[in-house]
Amino acid sequence: MSDLEAIGDAVTGGVVGRAVEPKAGEGPDGHTHEADCLNCGAKLRGPYCHECGQHAHVHRTLAAFFHDFAHGVLHFEGKIWRTLPLLAWKPGALTRRYIDGERANFLSPVALFLFSVFLMFGVLSATGNVNPHLGSDPDLAKAEQTSAAKIQRLQAKRSRPGLDAGDIKDIDENIESERSDLALIRDLRAHGVMEATFSRGKEHFNSNVPWIEKAYHKAKQNPDLLLYKLKSNSYKWSWALIPLSVPFVWLLFPFSRRFRIYDHVVFVTYSLCFMTLLVTVGAIFGAVGLGAVGVPMLLIPPVHIYRQLRGTYSVGSFGATWRTLLLLLFGVLVLSGFILLMVTLGVSD
Repeated sequence: MSDLEAIGDAVTGGVVGRAVEPKAGEGPDGHTHEADCLNCGAKLRGPYCHECGQHAHVHRTLAAFFHDFAHGVLHFEGKIWRTLPLLAWKPGALTRRYIDGERANFLSPVALFLFSVFLMFGVLSATGNVNPHLGSDPDLAKAEQTSAAKIQRLQAKRSRPGLDAGDIKDIDENIESERSDLALIRDLRAHGVMEATFSRGKEHFNSNVPWIEKAYHKAKQNPDLLLYKLKSNSYKWSWALIPLSVPFVWLLFPFSRRFRIYDHVVFVTYSLCFMTLLVTVGAIFGAVGLGAVGVPMLLIPPVHIYRQLRGTYSVGSFGATWRTLLLLLFGVLVLSGFILLMVTLGVSD
C-alpha cells in the first residue's frame, strides 16, 4: 500500500456519504428556497423533512461543499469534539451514556473504530513505522558501533601477556559471540527484520502443527511477501479484534443479568478506538523525533482500562483493579490470537 493510498484510506474510513443533488429552486446566493423536499418531494414543514430527514434547504456553494466534507469525515458539528475528550478522560462515562441510549451527542463506537483504524494504518504507513527497513536503523547503527567496539576491546585484552589458556578460551568465546551478534545486526540493517530473521533460521523446520511448519517455510522463501500479507490482512481484518475480545470481557462478569453482551461490545469497541488512536499519536511522536515519549505512554492503557471499567460497570476500586490486570493479560492473548490468525491468512493466500 502506497502512502497516498494509506492517507486516502484514513479519510475514506471516516467519510459518510451524504451526496445531495438538488434539482430546482436555487437562488443567486447558492442556497435553495424550495417548498418541497428535494429528496422525497414531501411538503416541508420545518428545517428538516418530516418524511426522510433531509435538511429542508440545501446549499450549492463551495463553502457548503467543504462543510459537508468536514462533517462527513469528523462530524465537525459537535460529535467528534464531544466524543474524543470523554473517550480520553472519562471513557466509562462515554460508554455508559451510549449504552443507556444517549446516541445523538456522540460518535457511535463502530464509526469511531473504523475511522481510528484507517487513520492508524494511514499514519503508520506514511511515517514508515510498519516498514522494517525504516525507523529502527538509527538504533541498529548504534548497536553495530557498540558491538564492533566491544570486539576491539576483547581483541586488545587477548593480546596482553600473562594470560593463561582458560582466560584466552573465555575471551575467544566472547569474541565469537560478539561477532555473531554483529553479523546479525548488519543483516538487519541490510535486509530488514523479516528477511534477516528467516535467512538465519533452520533450513529444515519440523513442527507437529502443519500450518505453523508451512508458514515458516513460506516465510523463509519470501519474507517480504509474508510481511506484506500480514500488513494487508491486519488492515482488512482489524474488526476481528472486537469478537475476539468480547468473550474475555464477559468472563469478568459471568452470567450477569445486569450487563449484557451488547454492553461488552460497546466497551470493547470504544476501548479499541482509544488504543488505536494512542498508537497513532505514538507513531506521530516517533516520526518527529520524540520517540522517547512512547515509554511513559505505555502506562496509559492500564489507567484507561481501569477508568473505563469503573465508569461503565460501576465497580469499586478493588473490582476495577483486578479486572484491569486480567484484561491486560487477556489483551496479550487476544493480540497473540489475532497475529496467529493473520499469519494463517497470509499463508493461505
